[in-house]
Amino acid sequence: MATPAHSETRKFTRGLGKPGTAAELRQSVSEVVRTSVLVVKPKVIEPLDYENVLVQRKTQILSDVLRDMLQFPLEDFEISTLRRQGRTVFSTVPENAEREAQRLFVQECIKTYKSDWHVVNYKYEDYSGDFRQLPVKVSRPDKLAVHIFEVDEDADKDEDTASLGSQKGGITKHGWLYKGNMNSAISVTMRSFKRRYFHLAQLGDGSYNLNFYKDEKISKEPKGTIFLDSCMGVIQNTKVRRFAFELKMQDKSTYLLAAESEGEMEEWINTLNKILHSSFEMAMQEKRNGEVHDDDDLGKSDSSPGSMDSFQVGLSRDIATRLLNETRLKLFTLDPDTQKLDFSGIEPDVKQFEEKFGKRVLVNCNDLSFNLQSCVAENEEGPTTNVEPFYITLSLFDIQNGRKISSDFHVDLNHPSVRGMLPSNTSQYINGGGDIHTEVRLVHGVPESVMQYPRQGVFSVTCPHPDIFLVARIEKVLQGGINHCAEPYMKNSDSTKVAQKVLKNAKLACGRLGQYRMPFAWAARPLFKDASGTLDKGARFSALYRQDGNKLSNEDMLKLLADFRKPEKMAKLPVILGNLDVTIDNVAPDLTNCVTSSYIPVKQFDVSEKATIFFEVEEFVPCLAKCSQPFTTYSNHLYVYPKYLKYDGQKSFAKARNIAVCIEFRDSDDEDAVSLKCIYGRPGGPLFTKNSFAAVLHHQQNPEFYDEFKIELPTQLHEKHHLLFTFYHISCESNSKASTKKRELVETQVGYAWIPLLKDGRVIMNESHIPVAANLPPGYLSCQEGAKHTNSEVKWVDGGKSLFRISTHLVSTVYTQDQHLHNFFHHCQSHKSASPVSGGQLVKYLKSLHAMEAHVMIKFLPTILNQLFRVLTTATQEDVAVNVTRVMIHIVAQCHEEGLEHYLRSYVKYVFRTEPYTSANSRTIHEELAKAMMAILKPSTDFLTSNKLLKYSWYFFEALVKSMAQYLIESCKVKLSRNQRFSASFHHTVETLVNMIMPHITQKYKDNLDAARNANHSLAVFIKRCFNLMDRGFVFKQINNYMNCFVPGDPKTLFEFKFEFLRVVCNHEHYVPLNLPMPFGKGRILRFQDFQLDYSLTDDFCKNHFLVGLLLREVCAALREFREIRQISICVLKNLMIKHTFDDRYTSKSQQARLATLYFPLFGLLQENVNRLNVKEVSPLAVNHSNNVRESLFTNTLMTPPRSSTFLDTSLHKDVFGAISGDL
Repeated sequence: MATPAHSETRKFTRGLGKPGTAAELRQSVSEVVRTSVLVVKPKVIEPLDYENVLVQRKTQILSDVLRDMLQFPLEDFEISTLRRQGRTVFSTVPENAEREAQRLFVQECIKTYKSDWHVVNYKYEDYSGDFRQLPVKVSRPDKLAVHIFEVDEDADKDEDTASLGSQKGGITKHGWLYKGNMNSAISVTMRSFKRRYFHLAQLGDGSYNLNFYKDEKISKEPKGTIFLDSCMGVIQNTKVRRFAFELKMQDKSTYLLAAESEGEMEEWINTLNKILHSSFEMAMQEKRNGEVHDDDDLGKSDSSPGSMDSFQVGLSRDIATRLLNETRLKLFTLDPDTQKLDFSGIEPDVKQFEEKFGKRVLVNCNDLSFNLQSCVAENEEGPTTNVEPFYITLSLFDIQNGRKISSDFHVDLNHPSVRGMLPSNTSQYINGGGDIHTEVRLVHGVPESVMQYPRQGVFSVTCPHPDIFLVARIEKVLQGGINHCAEPYMKNSDSTKVAQKVLKNAKLACGRLGQYRMPFAWAARPLFKDASGTLDKGARFSALYRQDGNKLSNEDMLKLLADFRKPEKMAKLPVILGNLDVTIDNVAPDLTNCVTSSYIPVKQFDVSEKATIFFEVEEFVPCLAKCSQPFTTYSNHLYVYPKYLKYDGQKSFAKARNIAVCIEFRDSDDEDAVSLKCIYGRPGGPLFTKNSFAAVLHHQQNPEFYDEFKIELPTQLHEKHHLLFTFYHISCESNSKASTKKRELVETQVGYAWIPLLKDGRVIMNESHIPVAANLPPGYLSCQEGAKHTNSEVKWVDGGKSLFRISTHLVSTVYTQDQHLHNFFHHCQSHKSASPVSGGQLVKYLKSLHAMEAHVMIKFLPTILNQLFRVLTTATQEDVAVNVTRVMIHIVAQCHEEGLEHYLRSYVKYVFRTEPYTSANSRTIHEELAKAMMAILKPSTDFLTSNKLLKYSWYFFEALVKSMAQYLIESCKVKLSRNQRFSASFHHTVETLVNMIMPHITQKYKDNLDAARNANHSLAVFIKRCFNLMDRGFVFKQINNYMNCFVPGDPKTLFEFKFEFLRVVCNHEHYVPLNLPMPFGKGRILRFQDFQLDYSLTDDFCKNHFLVGLLLREVCAALREFREIRQISICVLKNLMIKHTFDDRYTSKSQQARLATLYFPLFGLLQENVNRLNVKEVSPLAVNHSNNVRESLFTNTLMTPPRSSTFLDTSLHKDVFGAISGDL
């Protein structure tokens, strides 16, 4: 038994993580003091009536120069309709679908896929977040600009550190010059010139110095410096010395220098003039652009020609000021928070619903060749090819989950000469039609001819892993038994004679049985290397294995694939000599000429005869919520799989072997009913056919099938829609060569079977066992399956036993298999005429929606939520509205638990829309939803439901806000005054809702901390957005109601909640106008200059400037709490001030000055709490890198310095004011 770890740890080590004795003592004393003092709840200050103040002080506001800081902009929000952009050239919804649809669920699905996006835009929303989310991002300097001064230079450097110009691309020059005597009292002579080494260097602020030394060691201290920012010009002066020039300075002095040659003199003069000229040009350019500020005196200088010297003096001063301002940063730029990329509180971008795919794989079918080759032409002129036609079917199998995960992709790689072996009408006949059309047919604008022989398929896999295989099944024209037909292809004997024999038999078979196929071979290859979707491009298809007639089903294929990586087992399978060349590749994002699984062209499509078409193959996505996504396009496919026919006991027909199954889709059982042309055809034939045949097994009375038939279902299904199966006995050998009725000799009808498509209003999707009839009388659908009615006209085979087994698979975005969802919509439709909806039956169906499958809920998410909101506003009973909201809570919770909450955000932002406003329809979503939320939050209701509502309350508040915004605009009430926009009852409902949420936040937070935290944040966002929509004075009152639920001495968690709420609300885009930064005197017209600056948090200040006053009061109270709480409060205040600093709407000095007046009480607040602020222990820019609350600008430790009676105590470090106020 292991001993506890602490017993082996030294006492000293165990004590390292504990607080010291002094810290414990301070903490205990503080707690005693706090508990011994009577906790007094701060006085409640009622906010001003904002809307009335705007009316009463309208003249004052309009006459204010900075009126934009005092009023909201007009038309602050709007509703915009964004065009739904699909990825296909044409809409996926059929033209007549909306008109044909009769079922409510189908109608609503179609509306969902056709409707545009409806978005509420808040024009200044970019300013409603943290300072990190401002449209003009805070610059993040790598480091401060380095200013080099003479006294700071290191004398030991061996390189030129003074010349920053070489690093910055500036001008640099050095060399020997003769320097004249600088003393103007002494006359300049040749002897007064001394040889010095001059070096031109650029400083950090952009100005230039000309340093001179005794030798070339410029790392030493220079003997002197000429400051070129005071130089007015450089001219040649050869009167004193050859090659001499002088620098005229602002103080009328000159510097005389001389070079050793004329060339050097000209170089120095040109270099120095170039520096002066560039500085002059830059200053003049900024002067023209108006970027020279009021503090500059250049504009006040005399502009007469005689005052050129004074102009240049001002210009030099202007240049120096500009260069300094260029390198000067706003103080808050240096704050560590602005230098961090912290995206923790930033919501991700909400995207529109779009059609998403898993890992997409491009499959290129290049060639299928067998060892048995010959020329099939009669004159033996032509290429050597396979001696008979073969057909390939590709699909994906997942052996890990035991299922087929894609539909079939049919490929015909036969050479045209081989295709010619079939009669010209065979492909037409096999695909359900005998008419040959010569005109060009278009399917969704694409010529049918270019899509008749597909070779490139695009597969999609949502959950890739190494156990997914690409399987190829190979068929040939029906000829006989599989073993007999495969034998010539498995031998290495003289292939020429064998090929001719096989070719002869193949021609006979193609001419007579060309429309029937038989299984022949199969092959497989792995698709992925790993679970991340890396394609296994190096793998190739396995050997071509002969198909076993007793192992045809998909289940048998999965068993074979399970042994695929076991060579000892695969070696036992018979191999056909041949090669299948199929390659795989990643799908390019800009793939062109692609069509969907419904043959609808995807954008970037070139409709030309020679274009290579890529065909998307439908994926059978797992029925899991995490793999599902909301449907965005119309699709309505039914896949039919004949499985097995047990016909060995039938006595109705003399011969029933070589059985072929023909499938048809009909909408009537009348005598003259015809098949619908909606079955997807095979290569070479029309794209859509009336019937199709399954592969035939030779001499089998109990045949097994593996074929897949894909059907395009009509939009509106009814009870008469059904699948009809006709069974034929195929005569493989001709009985009479002289027979003129060849078709009658080939096939003999041996039974019928049918299955209605709908059962209880839903499409049948399970495996079905159905009887077979010997005849097909009119009205056969009304006959009970398998029943032996004496009056029945149907003659059942084998006594009406269930002889035929089939299964169906529905891939539809307009029909659901979920019984609960179907029942709900069916009930809504049946009671639609009896509007408004009422009754207990609806509540029963609403409750049953809790049992809806999660993946169905995700797939039809927008349609379901739209209907629930519609029921919410039409219900007459509160019980119905409450149960609607309960279902929504369940759906929202499911989405969050599956990690799919981003779909909810997309729905609320882009899809959700209130019903069009009419005077007759008085019920609104925001009113009904708010009432239902109140009912659920009552103490007597279900604890789990109310907790979920609180935890995911963001969704419901977002829906409330969007409904309110749409209601205001559609009803034109946005033009009314704020206090008339919403009814008094709705104001009361909102106030009650806020009051009902608060106990869950302040009292029950310990039971479910996440729910309380999320509800607190969501409530703050809701209150913040109400400032754009409602009476702002009313919103102020709700904030007061919220704050009244907190008291001094609350636990740290509640302080976090409170300051998170204040942080969100104070980040409102119009926070400044909400605080009305203007004087509130009694005069009729007040000037801002007459405003008596107040350095204390008076009641009037807190009332007139409500939000900032509330924030400062709470910060003041928090400074009397523990250190962590002080940090939280100061962080909120500091981040808000950083936001003011970098808000590009308030960049001018006058605007920043006006903003500063809102924070004057901060100085008094700091003075009162100076004993709790210690800025000397740590730099103002220090950062605490722990996982706890971020360190504020100061280290908040308890200390007791002497208190001073003066207002601005000298003990209060100046960095406190500098760090807090920045450059306000």
